[in-house]
Amino acid sequence: MTFQQSIHDALVEGLSPSAIEVINESHMHSVPKDAQTHFKVVIVSDAFAAKSPVERHRMVNALLGAEWKAGLHALSIHAYTPGQWRDRGGSFPESPPCMGGSKATSK
Repeated sequence: MTFQQSIHDALVEGLSPSAIEVINESHMHSVPKDAQTHFKVVIVSDAFAAKSPVERHRMVNALLGAEWKAGLHALSIHAYTPGQWRDRGGSFPESPPCMGGSKATSK
């Protein structure tokens, strides 16, 4: 099973989302080809109601303990309630280009 599938399955089991997308963004970073270390999660769940953004991130990270231990390096979390998702028109922010490691530029 890939990290992407493992992340997806853990979040579906733990949060019963109405929408979820797990995107492997490793190719945008200074990692070996075919790495599975950097992901973006867009998740919509009633479980986030009355939770702050920090609480939502903690909920997601807690469900991914095994993935963090197995080598997950970075996770961008976009966690919404169904109402927030509707208000956003089902859209989420694009990830900025990586500026770390060998991709950093000097000014």
